[in-house]
Amino acid sequence: MSTTWSERLQAAIEARGRLCVGIDPHPSLIASWGFEPTVSGLENYVRHQIEVLGLTVAVFKPQSGLFEAYGAAGVAVLERAVADCKAAGALVILDAKRGDFQPTMQGYARGYLMEESPFQIDALTVSPYLGVGSLHPMFIAAAESGRGLYVLSRTSNPEGSALQLARTGEGATVAQQVVDDVEVRNEVLGPEFGLVIGATHEDLGVNLDEFTGSLLVPGIGAQGATVADVKRRFGDRASAVLPNVSRQVGRVGPDPHALKGAVEDLLDQVRELG
Repeated sequence: MSTTWSERLQAAIEARGRLCVGIDPHPSLIASWGFEPTVSGLENYVRHQIEVLGLTVAVFKPQSGLFEAYGAAGVAVLERAVADCKAAGALVILDAKRGDFQPTMQGYARGYLMEESPFQIDALTVSPYLGVGSLHPMFIAAAESGRGLYVLSRTSNPEGSALQLARTGEGATVAQQVVDDVEVRNEVLGPEFGLVIGATHEDLGVNLDEFTGSLLVPGIGAQGATVADVKRRFGDRASAVLPNVSRQVGRVGPDPHALKGAVEDLLDQVRELG
């Protein structure tokens, strides 16, 4: 890509607002929109969401696992969905949370982060729990192709705390170690690498003051957090937040006016973040 992820993200936010909408085709949501939870229903659900919101939303975040559940046909729907988002002028963060040792990560890099990759995404979520160093092929591929990564640090699910708030030998939380290790890569390769930090925790458990990448923040809406919570919990770093909302939007469909209204209401709220 001719521009970097951080440049494209900033331009998209300025043009469309600071909001990432998740495409999470849970079978129950597909059914609530009047479609069968089949490959055809999956495609109809996803296509409708993109057709209604594609010219409004800055960033979409498809949840890969909910497409993979349908096998190869579901992955094909995902590939088409990515292309449709891009055609509408939106950016795409693929929520795949890939994490493995380096030789396998080289394969994921070829699949997601190179010019010839079948998935022409802008950024990818990755898991650091084989060590941030295991993500080295992803950092290099993303930097070379102008793409971004979001590394899990302090996730919105309550089960994550037992691992993420555990202490290293030096006394930092595991989540903080991830923050620090990713920032080292930002200092070397440019601020293209962000973190996933959930909005649901009163105590984030990390210090983000020196972090230069963006913050992908799930947990708003169905998981209980509000935009006001984000502003309070992230403080001076709220302007680096990319809020992600999935079910709060999906559950009001399929009516186009309801979908657009939900997004417009959220865009009004997130302006408070700066």
